[in-house]
Amino acid sequence: MKLREIYQEKNSSKNLFPKISFEVFPPKGGSAYYPALYEELNLLKKYKPALVSLTWGAGGKNNNSMALVEALRHQLDLNVMAHFTCICNSRENIEKHIKEIESLGIDNILALRGDEPQDLEVCHTDFRFASELVSFIKSRTDLSVAVAGYPEGHIEAPDLETDITNLKRKLDCGGEAIFTQLFFDNDKFFSYIELLDKKGINVPVIPGVMPVISFKQVERMTSMAKVSVPPVLISGLEKYKNNPDDIKKFGIEFASSQCSNLIEYGVTGLHFYTLNKSYSTSKILDNITAVV
Repeated sequence: MKLREIYQEKNSSKNLFPKISFEVFPPKGGSAYYPALYEELNLLKKYKPALVSLTWGAGGKNNNSMALVEALRHQLDLNVMAHFTCICNSRENIEKHIKEIESLGIDNILALRGDEPQDLEVCHTDFRFASELVSFIKSRTDLSVAVAGYPEGHIEAPDLETDITNLKRKLDCGGEAIFTQLFFDNDKFFSYIELLDKKGINVPVIPGVMPVISFKQVERMTSMAKVSVPPVLISGLEKYKNNPDDIKKFGIEFASSQCSNLIEYGVTGLHFYTLNKSYSTSKILDNITAVV
């Protein structure tokens, strides 16, 4: 099912339960570790995800994503959204992967610039920006293409206004939905939606939610991206940082409250960055479905 069918329109009714989606990544150890990922995803299937997105791999390294795309599509019977990145990719390579995606019955792609690798000399540079990748994909296929949005601005953008201009360029090239970077402050997301509305951007915007599982995880994310940490989250992290079980419980409670607030606002979907684990995401979904 294509993005345009999954997210047909913005929720007009408050408390209408959103479409659920999950993001996973290729295990670093390769195919030997696929069964562990399958087990986690099988535990999440009961929540009837509209789609599961699979990352390309860090630093432009594919890590055999296509083999995993095929397995998730045909062995687990999931609606997969494959990530395509500009970094370390040529037009020839992207065209090859488009054909592979279509042959597997995949309908959706998330087009991204991707993370800069350490050794740029070995990388193809046919695509500098995600907008160029979106345009290339749409010129060769009718696949649905999603793009990334950054509620607090991309870390490399000089300001949020510039980042939204870049986002609009991706949409003008054929992007049909926006999946946001994770955020912890819902007010930042609500303000972002208002800014997008003012720019005439009215495609579905799917908020990205990442359950907090450790103090180091939050430190890492805030060092890599523009992500504000609300005082209540800081307080909880400080209180439980030396107790892994308690900090995980606190992370579940925080994300459950965050998701409930987003549902009340009327989001079309919720996209969970699972870190290839089902436990926290399952607990959050149990909590919010019990309330709605």
